[in-house]
Amino acid sequence: MNSAELIAEAQAIAPWIVALRRRIHRRPELMYQEHETSRLVRDTLDELGIAYRSPIARTGVLATLGRGDAACIALRADMDALPIQEQSVLDFASEIEGRMHACGHDCHTAMLLGAARLLKAREAELRGPIKLLFQPAEEGGAGGKRMCDEGALQDPPVARIFGLHVWPLAPSGSLSGRAGPFLAAASSVEITIRGQGGHAAMPHLNRDPVLTASKLVVELQSLVAREMDPLVPAVVSITTMQGGEAFNVIPEQVRLTGTLRALSLDTLQGLQARLRDMAGHVAAANRCEAIVEFPGIDYPPTVNDAECWALARALGAELLGGEDRVIDSPPIMGGEDFAFYTDRIPGCFVGLGTYNPALGATHSVHHPCFRVDETILPLGSALHVAFAMASQSQVPA
Repeated sequence: MNSAELIAEAQAIAPWIVALRRRIHRRPELMYQEHETSRLVRDTLDELGIAYRSPIARTGVLATLGRGDAACIALRADMDALPIQEQSVLDFASEIEGRMHACGHDCHTAMLLGAARLLKAREAELRGPIKLLFQPAEEGGAGGKRMCDEGALQDPPVARIFGLHVWPLAPSGSLSGRAGPFLAAASSVEITIRGQGGHAAMPHLNRDPVLTASKLVVELQSLVAREMDPLVPAVVSITTMQGGEAFNVIPEQVRLTGTLRALSLDTLQGLQARLRDMAGHVAAANRCEAIVEFPGIDYPPTVNDAECWALARALGAELLGGEDRVIDSPPIMGGEDFAFYTDRIPGCFVGLGTYNPALGATHSVHHPCFRVDETILPLGSALHVAFAMASQSQVPA
């Protein structure tokens, strides 16, 4: 595989990839509602003559190309958007009120479609099958788990999987990653503090859930500050507080939500247990009751296989212009449901740098002004192809 030729082929279809990205960006869809995006993926695969299975995981698409006895390699992109009102003032900004591709999944889908086109042109060179996973519901819906549960990694069994994420933490056109835990295990939490409401002028006749919730928010910070080993990363963030409607009425209850993060499931589950204990005791000390729930599915940490990262690192340097274009990153406390794949098979998840102040691409993901340097899109497609083809040469069948 000639790297210069691969980059040239990817750059030649850059306008096509960018156009796909912009179509997806205009029409963002939330988790498990990616019907229009899924249709665009299927239509594009039909035009390319690539077979696929759909639906999988409700709105997902699983494409396969290539044949032979070499190991099956998978490439994954997520498709869902976020419930955020876009403020980017792009010409192709979201046309749907309150929804935005603020995490770059439109880019991920377009880059993988670009890789599909490049791989189709090289299909005769493939030594074995390659699967392309267009996955729904990364943003809290555990779509990766559902893809696995519905057989995306089977028939034929996948030996390795790779994923790319646009990465505003690194300069455009660079690659970021590491061996071992790269992204955190993640859990959401909901805490309901129940007291006894009444007139705010007579607090002694009530049991105040607002005061209790306020104390709990402060106390929970001690879980990391005083109970965790300082060398073990962990996060406890309470991000919403809802309760009460009138200035002179103490409400019956207050609801808190937030997130817990750690680099192992054991640490995450330990935080959950201690949070439940602390909430109960703080509430009881203030004559209230605490109901603690951890809704949804806990995301495991995203752990990069050392051999897969070594390959991705070498290919990144080769394709992107040298060793200085590859960044060995510390662990990041964001969560990713790519972890459901690497929990089952060896794989590697990397960040493709998009930070470019000249283009206004400076905001982080999940920000209403988030934007991407689109010149990196063909690079992502080329990296996908390189990861898959090099792995087939490296992994025993």
